[in-house]
Amino acid sequence: MKNTFIVLFVSLLFVSCKQEIKPADIAKLNGYWEIEKVVFAKGEEKEYKMNETFDFFQIKSNKGVRTKVMPQFDGTFLTTDTFENVSVRFTGEQVFLDYKTNYTKWSEEIISLSDDKLVVKNPQKIEYHYKKAAPINLLNDGEKTK
Repeated sequence: MKNTFIVLFVSLLFVSCKQEIKPADIAKLNGYWEIEKVVFAKGEEKEYKMNETFDFFQIKSNKGVRTKVMPQFDGTFLTTDTFENVSVRFTGEQVFLDYKTNYTKWSEEIISLSDDKLVVKNPQKIEYHYKKAAPINLLNDGEKTK
C-alpha cells in the first residue's frame, strides 16, 4: 500500500512538471502551425477539425513575425497582409511570446514546444494547442510541395 502511494506521488510529480524551454528550442517555432484545440480556463475544450488559416512563425535571434497564411490545393500558401511582430522573452523559468501590432500589444506563455507540438497560454488562462502543419497537395500532379 505504501509503495502504491509512492508510485502515485512520483507519477503526479512528473505529470505536473512543466517543460523547460531553452533558447535553442525557439528555432522549433519557425514554420507553419495549425490549431488543434483550445482549452478554456474552466476546462472546456473546443476542437478544430479543419482550419482555413495557419500561423506562420519566422523568428531569428528571438525576434520575428507571425503571419496568417491560407493553404492552397497545390501545396502553396497564400499570405495575408495580417502579421504581428513577435519577440521571445525569457523570465526565470517562463518563456513568453510578446506580440505587437500598430494597434495593440499582448503576450502568451509558451507551455510546451517540440518539433511538432506547441501549446501557449494567454493571460485569460486560455490554452491554444497547435500541431506543425505541412503543405497539402490535392492536385496529385506528382510535383513535390515546397
